Amino acid sequence: MARITIIETGQVPQKYRDQHGSFPDMFERMVRTEDPTATVDVVSIPNGDALPDPGKLEAVLITGAAAGVYDGLDWIAPLEDFVRTAYANKTPMVGVCFGHQLIAQALGGTVRKSEKGWGIGRHVYRVLPENGVVDGEEVAIAASHQDQVIEPPNDALTILSSDFTPHAGLLYANGTTLTVQPHPEFDVEFAEVCCALRDGKAPEDVVATARASLAEPLDSAKLGGAITRFLTKRTAT
Repeated sequence: MARITIIETGQVPQKYRDQHGSFPDMFERMVRTEDPTATVDVVSIPNGDALPDPGKLEAVLITGAAAGVYDGLDWIAPLEDFVRTAYANKTPMVGVCFGHQLIAQALGGTVRKSEKGWGIGRHVYRVLPENGVVDGEEVAIAASHQDQVIEPPNDALTILSSDFTPHAGLLYANGTTLTVQPHPEFDVEFAEVCCALRDGKAPEDVVATARASLAEPLDSAKLGGAITRFLTKRTAT
């Protein structure tokens, strides 16, 4: 039975939490869709939980957050130390959105706010052939970000990419670290919430296009399943 520790780095706004759940709730649903027997533990940084010893964990998943990894908040440096220790220990580790960026920064990459602006709605990413984790030629996943990994660490291979987000998925040389910019844990309804949250912040045409894009199907289950198998080291059937 797999045991995954979710590091919650940001919180769903309270007005949406009752209906959609927290980010760990979303990830737990994603994981259990692929592996109903998995056990999920949550370490919540916003709630003041202390980071555990990575050496005692079976697998780690770091969530998204509204913060930027370059913001200098007092919990970011300890989390980067946690990432470097987990990486050295080859603890299976996945980062999504903020988690993707935080792991890249911790391991020597460059992250900043992109001049391309907001990436919201349904985005389609090219899949690197024969990467060993994600099958197919492309995946369509909900996105919600301004920041991007501009330069990946030397140890990272880009396996998901688009014109808007050139380094949307990274597979690391230690074989146990995988990160993605988009959100396979989001369903269509919460992706629509993310569009609504950008009203007045992103250009009107960007928000309108993002909303319209969500009428097309998402490959959330495909990427979510790949992530779950990566964390539990089960092969696809």
